[in-house]
Amino acid sequence: LRWVRPLHSILCTFGAETEEPEVVPFEVDGIVSGNTTHGHRFHAPGAITVRRFDDYVASLEQAKVVLDADRRKAIILADAKTLAFAQGLELVEDEGLLEEVAGLVEWPVVLMGSFEERFLEIPGEAIRATIRANQKCFVLRDPATGHLANRFLLTSNLMASDGGAAIVAGNERVVRARLSDAAYFFATDKGNLPDLDTLQSSADRLHLDLTKPLDQRMAKLDKLGVVFHAKLGTQGERVQRIAALARELAPIVGADPELAERAAKLAKADLPTEMVGEFPELQGLMGRKYAELQGEHPSVCAAIEEHYKPLGPSDRVPTDPVSVAVALADKLDTLVGFWAIDEKPTGSKDPYALRRAALGVIRLVVENGVRLDLRHAVSDHRGREIEREAEAHRDDLIEKYMNSYEAALASISDLEAVSEEGSENIHLFDLMEREEKFVASSPKMTPELARRIADATVSRFTHVEWQTVGLLTFDLLSFFHDRLKVMLRDQGARHDLVDAVLGEGAEGSDDLLLITRRVAALGRFLETEDGKSLLAGYKRAANILRAEEKKDGEGAFAGAADLGLIAQAGLIEEKGLAVALAQATPKAESAVAAEDYEGAMAALADLRPAVDAFFDKVTVNDPDPALRANRLRLLAQLREATRAVADFGRIAG
Repeated sequence: LRWVRPLHSILCTFGAETEEPEVVPFEVDGIVSGNTTHGHRFHAPGAITVRRFDDYVASLEQAKVVLDADRRKAIILADAKTLAFAQGLELVEDEGLLEEVAGLVEWPVVLMGSFEERFLEIPGEAIRATIRANQKCFVLRDPATGHLANRFLLTSNLMASDGGAAIVAGNERVVRARLSDAAYFFATDKGNLPDLDTLQSSADRLHLDLTKPLDQRMAKLDKLGVVFHAKLGTQGERVQRIAALARELAPIVGADPELAERAAKLAKADLPTEMVGEFPELQGLMGRKYAELQGEHPSVCAAIEEHYKPLGPSDRVPTDPVSVAVALADKLDTLVGFWAIDEKPTGSKDPYALRRAALGVIRLVVENGVRLDLRHAVSDHRGREIEREAEAHRDDLIEKYMNSYEAALASISDLEAVSEEGSENIHLFDLMEREEKFVASSPKMTPELARRIADATVSRFTHVEWQTVGLLTFDLLSFFHDRLKVMLRDQGARHDLVDAVLGEGAEGSDDLLLITRRVAALGRFLETEDGKSLLAGYKRAANILRAEEKKDGEGAFAGAADLGLIAQAGLIEEKGLAVALAQATPKAESAVAAEDYEGAMAALADLRPAVDAFFDKVTVNDPDPALRANRLRLLAQLREATRAVADFGRIAG
């Protein structure tokens, strides 16, 4: 038996309320069950006899043990606020820390400590992280300024005879030492690196300014070759991809492309800093602080911190256009990359938080009203990476062929010719002919020939990779649709409405903002009597068509109904539906084209009276085959009219 803490005794009694309970006898690892337990080991170390749960709680309380964890939390929070208020300060609440501390103490006693004001020069978030991580203490702030105060609150597990003075002094010594370390980290990060001359090539590649400390850290990150993922390259390569994508996305979200690219290039620059190395949870935040210190544009500073957001369904979504551009680029690069190497979420496994990244993209787009052509954004980004990989591969191959004659011959044998007009790529038959000459004469490899063989090999690689882009884009778009359904369902929307809007061949299926607007409009329409009635009419028409198409064949009732036959039949209700469809269909289509979804729904609502009257008075399966076929064509027109807005066949009910 494993327990969170070592077991010393087992309390187990059973019995009716009106009877004296008995001990339930058993033994675990040599510990025999009984009817006794113990209270606080310092304040009440003696054994306590317990009959049943009611006196168990009360007896422990008397023995200085608060059994209920929620009550311990309430005590800590109330006492902390009281102590802070007495000093004219305000508690910086921390639910996670409160939960942890409440689990560490039995009899919570909140005490206040302090540290030197000079440490307040350290960013407040770093002070909080230091005190929280190392001492499990809460920090306080001045309510007038919102800045941290040089006070902290600790939670003791006993009432000390000296009022807690020794406990406070001990904690102050440790906090002082930890803050001294943090001050050193902060000062070091603000200074120049000692090896700037070795960073120039990285700085040139990323267009960094080595006179600025944060740029130096980014150059260092690139030079170190820190791997992001074995199949997706280094952090430096990833930053280049994100910067290129952020620049492309900037005009779409209303951001300055130069600022977006600059922010993306500095977004990961704080990863090799001393402060983030000690407190990884400060990544982004410390980058923003260091960017502010070196005079970066406010939007660049904000984007460095905010590009990780949103981190979940309840996290804040950035609104600054530069932040939005970089956040989208960061998440899209992650998703496209892992899709390209076929490492997607499976079941409950999602080691790279790709579901969260997709939800982040959706929330960034929807909550900022961004019209993003997701299909092109994904395919273009993957295409750029294919071209980049091809160029890098070309240089490696040239070097390889110059060093190994056999490697060149092996590549020639493997090549599959793809003749492209105007291309410099060497043709397979030409290569094979040259190979025979090589074998016969053992010529020396030349740079020109190595380049041409590399060109052909790279052309083949690029051709093969491009074949996968369409499938990757389609699959990733489907993943976004699934996450959108989850998000909308959590917000109270019906997931079947998303399916209806994303019906087969639906326009705008890669525009997430458009989808959410259509789903909202469809949901409102279906809550009206017109909507409910039209849906019922559609279902009836679809069921009839499905049954009759099984007899006559798929598409047997395509095309417009014959108005002459309708006039000949002389049924007002049949003519009324034909007229209503002729009027409503173009209105709905025009409204959808103009993205006026309320107008499209209103156009469909005009069909309701005609549909109701048709089914009340008209016999669809008329004995006359011509009339039957014509009426089925009319129902097929009704089915097509609704598809201008959504696939009503996917709507439940």
